[in-house]
Amino acid sequence: MIHVRVRRRHARAERAKRGSPFLNTKQAAFYIGLHRTTLEMMRKHGGGPRFRYHGRFIRYHIDDLDQWSLRNRQTRGERSDA
Repeated sequence: MIHVRVRRRHARAERAKRGSPFLNTKQAAFYIGLHRTTLEMMRKHGGGPRFRYHGRFIRYHIDDLDQWSLRNRQTRGERSDA
């Protein structure tokens, strides 16, 4: 099951890179597996992936999402609050 998710995620990344590497909040949340409002709260309070403004629009670069995800990964049994 994990391999299927990784393949799907990789396919989403490839589709995004064919177009623009910049994702809006909804697309970025879907890409990293969070709810849109969770990503918005992380942006407001800190701790989330890097973002940037393109005019009045907030965008996430797909490479920043991947880096954030790797920095925040946990192995089985690990806890970030420990």
